[in-house]
Amino acid sequence: MTAGCEDETRSSISGGPIDFDRIEVIRERLATDDRFTEVDDQPGFAPERLVCQYNRQLYPNRVRSARLEIVWFENGDFSLHYHETHETGAFDHRWDRHPSGHNARDHVHPGPEAPTPGNDTTHPTDWRDVLSTVLSEIEDRQRGFWTR
Repeated sequence: MTAGCEDETRSSISGGPIDFDRIEVIRERLATDDRFTEVDDQPGFAPERLVCQYNRQLYPNRVRSARLEIVWFENGDFSLHYHETHETGAFDHRWDRHPSGHNARDHVHPGPEAPTPGNDTTHPTDWRDVLSTVLSEIEDRQRGFWTR
């Protein structure tokens, strides 16, 4: 991950308050999903986030762990950060909606390094569609490990 990325999502990048109700609804949905082994809202290291640990069986041995971190704001802004830890490095990808001096409000920081600036894009309006899009893109990546 590029320098400053972590600080950017830890501070209120949106300028709005964290939407803990939305995060709880997402937690309830993902907690019953077999692709995750753990879904933790407000972990000590990131009390404003939902952290979802992916099931290791979805990955080859060279991928040590994978997680999705979700931050949602009451004004509809968000940051979803997908992270894989590999034997020899890492893979990071972020989907963001927030005011930015480096990109349009809707943007992605593509893998493998999630650079800043990222790429301007248009995310769906409805949070359920955003989440579905992100989960589908991650699933495509997971499938790619086994079809190469």
